[in-house]
Amino acid sequence: MRLPRRRIDPGQLDENWQPRLYLRLIALVLVVAYAIAFVLENRRPQKVHFVFATASVSLIWLVLLALAVGLVGGILLGQLERRRRRRRAE
Repeated sequence: MRLPRRRIDPGQLDENWQPRLYLRLIALVLVVAYAIAFVLENRRPQKVHFVFATASVSLIWLVLLALAVGLVGGILLGQLERRRRRRRAE
């Protein structure tokens, strides 16, 4: 049993074409590929000297730790600034 072939109307293709969606998908694929390559390139261990101890940690974990500390610090500083502005307004 054969299924009937549907003809595609060129006008319908123009209506369904979403260049922004495809551009975002391509950008997302490129970012994910870059992230995977970044992790693979930075997986060798490095010695880290903390104040009271020394540890051998993969470089990617150091980068992610620095990113997390910066993110949390930025959020906390933003909260402090918002609190100061509220107190001045009162």
